Amino acid sequence: MIKRIGLLVLMLLSPVALAAIDTYEFETEEQRARFYQLGAELRCPKCQNQNIADSNAPIATDLRREIYRLLDEGYSNKEIVEFMVMRYGEFVRYRPALTAQTAVLWFAPAAFLLIGFGTLVYMLRSRRRAHAKPEQELSDVERQRLQNLLKKKTEDD
Repeated sequence: MIKRIGLLVLMLLSPVALAAIDTYEFETEEQRARFYQLGAELRCPKCQNQNIADSNAPIATDLRREIYRLLDEGYSNKEIVEFMVMRYGEFVRYRPALTAQTAVLWFAPAAFLLIGFGTLVYMLRSRRRAHAKPEQELSDVERQRLQNLLKKKTEDD
């Protein structure tokens, strides 16, 4: 029984042992900080909702290796991001640049929020106006008709 449990534990831990761990040696702490900043700023093309620093996808490993190479060659953060955008498209950025194509992404949420707020204000004001209007006085004919209807109803009950 103990041998089976030990074998089960070894089988469960074997994928952890095979997992690749990226190790990079940096010349300066600034270079290390830039590497981690870029890794958190760029999106994994395969995972889509993970940055390349957190992703275990092979493409994310390649992107981290490429960032390390570009940092080692002396490229600036802006140049590295531009290189990645040229290679993988604007999708690779978590915060896309403001262009004519991405303007909807940047401004649509605020526009919808303003439209919703404006609609709410309009509805509340119109409801308030409807309740604030004084009731119209009944004419003599209408008053007489109302009395007749009320009298008829009480007689029927």
